[in-house]
Amino acid sequence: MSGSRQTIDVRPVTDALGAEILGIDLAAEVGERQFAEISAAYDEFGVIFFRDQRLSPEQHLGFARRWGPININRFFQPVAGYPEIAEVRKEPDQTRNIGSLWHTDHSYDVVPAMGSILYAREVPEVGGDTLFASMVKAYDALSDGLKRMLEGLKALHSSRHVFGQAGDRDEYGERIGNPELATQDALHPVVLRHPRTGLKALYVNPNFTLGIDGWSRAESQPLLDHLYRHAQRPEFTCRFRWRPGSIAFWDNLATWHLALNDYPGQRRLMHRITVEGAPLAM
Repeated sequence: MSGSRQTIDVRPVTDALGAEILGIDLAAEVGERQFAEISAAYDEFGVIFFRDQRLSPEQHLGFARRWGPININRFFQPVAGYPEIAEVRKEPDQTRNIGSLWHTDHSYDVVPAMGSILYAREVPEVGGDTLFASMVKAYDALSDGLKRMLEGLKALHSSRHVFGQAGDRDEYGERIGNPELATQDALHPVVLRHPRTGLKALYVNPNFTLGIDGWSRAESQPLLDHLYRHAQRPEFTCRFRWRPGSIAFWDNLATWHLALNDYPGQRRLMHRITVEGAPLAM
């Protein structure tokens, strides 16, 4: 299955989500018509991929700023000289990677991030793929009864247990820091209405969601566990195999992602820029 626009070639990866955008050089100036077509593909597929890009940090930032203000990550090590670019790195002697649980970036913020633009600088010869899952497709596949029950519920998201003093940070070493900044707690709707597309999507994730607002942990966890198992079903997912110069740009409000840790003894270096979002309707 493939679809062509006037200025780009869009090739879906799976029926659920994801598309490769061909015929574009992001290091060159992206015209308004071309940017509009890229934006439409982003909204339609949830995550878009570009191959064989050669971007300087300034060009990476320039593309990101077309989408909105940059969210400076509080916990990841920044690229030297570029505080707006977070370094996602695993060295050959390190056993744990960053992002190995299903999650969506910055759901712990009161205003969640719109999207993240991840650029591959160095990748292992084999392994290190990233999985994505569509929370729009996951929501659509729920029963009508469960959809009715979820309407109006809110969930608590937090950064404290992941990046704070009590988080499991020892295995990350210097790659993760500033635990004193892990003070974010946010309430978000369990089912959001996407501000760009108007579609409904599940907005809970295994990494940052702590429970349902007004429910006990014993009451919350079975529901969340059910939603997590449901959202990971293969028919809602796609898998991206990285090459040097590849870019993945995902919608944080409509997708989950997970970085596979299957490349022991190899180096993986990625540069990530996160684009600010807008307040969610409650």
